[in-house]
Order: sequence, then C-alpha cells, then structure tokens
Amino acid sequence: MKGVSAIDRLRRVADDTSALPPSPGWSEISLDIGRPIVPADIPALCERVRVSLEDRDAGVIVCDVGALAHPDAVAIDALARMQLTALRRGRRIRLDRASYELQELLAMMGLYGILPLCRELPLESIGQAEEREQASGVEKEADSGDPTG
Repeated sequence: MKGVSAIDRLRRVADDTSALPPSPGWSEISLDIGRPIVPADIPALCERVRVSLEDRDAGVIVCDVGALAHPDAVAIDALARMQLTALRRGRRIRLDRASYELQELLAMMGLYGILPLCRELPLESIGQAEEREQASGVEKEADSGDPTG
C-alpha cells in the first residue's frame, strides 16, 4: 500500500478485528518480557506470539511489560509488531504492568489505543486544592486619582 504508513496499517487491522468476539473456550496466554528489548529480539518475540496462538486456543495474550522500566522506540516497535502478529490471527495483545513511561510513550506515538492495557495504573493524587476565604480588608479599592480604577 503506497502512501500508507505502518501505523495506519496497524490501526486498520486493529479496527477490523476489534469487534471480533472471543470464541467459546478461548483463554488468556501470559507472555513475560523479562528484560529490555533490543532490535535482535523482535523477530523471536513475534514468533513466540505466533506459536503461542497456534498451540493454544487463546483470544488474548497478556504481555507482562513490567521489566521495561525505561522503554524506548525499540520496545514500542516490538510491541506494535507483536500486536500486528496477533491481530492477523484475529487475536489481541494486552499490556500488563506498563510503567508510566511506557504509557506516555505509547500515547506520544499514537499507539495507546492500539496496544491496550490490562488495567490503568492509578493516578497519583498530588494534593487537594484548598478553599480559603478572602481575608477582610484585602479588597482593592479604587483610588480617586487612578483613571483605571
């Protein structure tokens, strides 16, 4: 497809298969990414996805990405290719234990919806805004000589 980016192709496949209901008896497969991903790992990871889906009747691969503490473009590329491998078989990958950095990188690269999370990490509560009453006598009074007042 000329003029269509890889991300657009991935989105199209994801949209086409997102409404597929899981077949009865399908289960989840766990796949652990135990260390940071290097480019040489990508073909083997995609092959693990393909073989796992052929060997078992699973509708979803739950990919534990907790070891990706400092994700980079290589990790995102690998995860997107793994998702594409699963989508071509009418299945999906969901990410478990995704760090904030990974979630931010997915969002920045436009893949947050393509690589869904098993569950969202809770947002940190930074604090509550305080409500204060205006101290008496602090109101600004117009100066009779001030043309703006």
